[in-house]
Amino acid sequence: MTPSGTTSGGAPGPAGQPAWELLLPAAGAPARRRGRALQEALREAVRSGRLTAGTRLPSTRELAADLGVSRGLVTEAYEQLTAEGYLRGERGAGTWVGGAVRAGRAGAATGTATGTGSVAAAGPGGRDPVAGAPDARVDFRPGTPDLSLFPRSAWAAAQRSVLARLPHRALGYPDPRGLPELRGALAGMLARRRGVVADPERLVVCSGVAQASTLLGFVLRARGLRAVGVEDPGSPEHGRLFASTGMETVWLPLDGEGLRPGPLAASGVRAVVVTPSHQFPSGIGWSAERRAALLDWARTVDGYVLEDDYDGDFRYDRAPVGALQGLDPERVVYAGSVSKSLAPGLRLGWALVPEALLDEVVERKRTMDLGNPVLDQAVLAEFVTRGGYDRQLRRCQRAYRERRDALLAALAARLPGTEVSGIAAGLHVIARVPARFGPPERFLARAAEAGVALRALEEYGTARPSDGDVRLVIGYAHLSPSAIAEGIALLAGVVGGRVESVGPVGSAGPVGSVRSAGSAGPG
Repeated sequence: MTPSGTTSGGAPGPAGQPAWELLLPAAGAPARRRGRALQEALREAVRSGRLTAGTRLPSTRELAADLGVSRGLVTEAYEQLTAEGYLRGERGAGTWVGGAVRAGRAGAATGTATGTGSVAAAGPGGRDPVAGAPDARVDFRPGTPDLSLFPRSAWAAAQRSVLARLPHRALGYPDPRGLPELRGALAGMLARRRGVVADPERLVVCSGVAQASTLLGFVLRARGLRAVGVEDPGSPEHGRLFASTGMETVWLPLDGEGLRPGPLAASGVRAVVVTPSHQFPSGIGWSAERRAALLDWARTVDGYVLEDDYDGDFRYDRAPVGALQGLDPERVVYAGSVSKSLAPGLRLGWALVPEALLDEVVERKRTMDLGNPVLDQAVLAEFVTRGGYDRQLRRCQRAYRERRDALLAALAARLPGTEVSGIAAGLHVIARVPARFGPPERFLARAAEAGVALRALEEYGTARPSDGDVRLVIGYAHLSPSAIAEGIALLAGVVGGRVESVGPVGSAGPVGSVRSAGSAGPG
C-alpha cells in the first residue's frame, strides 16, 4: 500500500494518508465477510488510481498488524487479486500493483479487421457438438445444469409478490435496457460476486449470452469489423452467433495459460470472445499474465473483448477468480445469464457494455425485440433482491461439487490412469483416458453402442491428438452421483476398463431417464 520502494505498511499512500487507512472500513466489516470486503477495497483502490501501477504493497504480516486482522486474510486477498491481474508477485521481492487495470473511457473502435488465421463460420470441421444422442441411456455431454434444482416454490412466491405490487403502467413497453430495478439488482450482485465494474445505466438485460453476442456482432459489423477471434478449442456456438451477424470467425490457439499472444497479434482481428474464468472446454483458468496481455492487445488495436462468464460462480476449491471486465470496463463487454444457475429456458441474461458502444447496443436491442418480458424481469429482480439467487447458487454449488467428486472417483475406479485436468469449477471436466482404452474412434463407437453419450475434446477445436489418448469433455451437473457412477461403469464395461459389481442400470436413480444435455455454448 506504499509508494514504490517503500516497505512500511504505515507509510504515506498516494494521497498522503497512511496506506492502511484505505482499508480500515473493510477491516471493520463483520467477520464472516471481512475477507471479501478487504478484496473489494483493494480492487477499488487499484481501479480508482489511489494505488498506482508499480506501487509496492506492504508484507502480509505488516498489513495484517496495521489493520488488526489475521495474516491469512491478507494473504488470501493478495493471492486472489494476483490471480485476477490486479497485483503481481515477485519471489523474494514482494507484491506490487500490476499494470493491467484501466478505469477511464476509451475511444470508439473504427476501421476494419480481416482474419489471417483459421477462419470458419461455425464449428470446427462442420460438426455440431450438441446434436444427436436422443436415445442415450446416460448422457455425459456438457452444458446443461440440473433442471430439477430450479427453485419452483421460491420463484412462485416472487411471482405472486410481483403481481400484487406491480403498477399497471409497468406493463407497457419497457426500457430496452431492462427494468431499472432489475438492472440495479444485477449490478449490485455482479459487483459483489464477480468483481465487475457494474453501472446499472450500462447494463443491458438480454435473452442470455447468445443475444449479447449477436448484439455486439451487429454493432461491430456496423463499425466496419469483419472478423472475430474465438478460442481454439472453444464453443462452436460463438462462431455461429457471430456468423449470423455477418462476421467471420478466426480460431485462435490456447495453451495452459490462455490465448497465445503471438497468434492473436498476427490474426488481424480487433474483437475476440473469451471464457477466461473457466475456459470452455479445456477447463483452465486464464493466468493473470494472459489476462493482462489480452487487455494490452485490445488497447493497442483499439478493439473489444466479449467475456462470456458462463459458469463463473461455480468454483469448488476456492473463491472464484473475479471477472476480466473489472480490469478494463471500457474494453470488455461482460456477458452472463441465469442459464446455468436457474434454467436456460428463462432466457434471461445481461451485458455490461463499454460507454463507447452503449447507445448502439441499446438501439440494436430495441429494434430486435423491444426488450425482454416485463414480468420475467420483475420476478428475477425480486428473486435477486430478497436473497433467493444467492441461496440458489449455494444450493447448486453443493450439488455440483458432490457430482464432480463422484465423477472423479468413478473414473479412478473404473478407468485407471485417467487424468482429469482443468480447475475445480464449472459443470464439466476434461478427462484424458489412456491410449490402451482406445483408439479414440473405437472408444467413442463402443460408448455409443452401450448407450453412453460422450463428446471428444477435438470436436470443439481444430487440433487433433496424435498420441492415441482419448480426450473427453464430460458433463456431470445434470446427473445424480449414482447415475454418474453407473454411467462410468457402463463405459468401462465396453472399453475394457475395471468393472466392479454395480446394481442394474436404472435401479439407483435417473440413469434410465437422464435429461438430454443441451448446448455447451453461450447461455
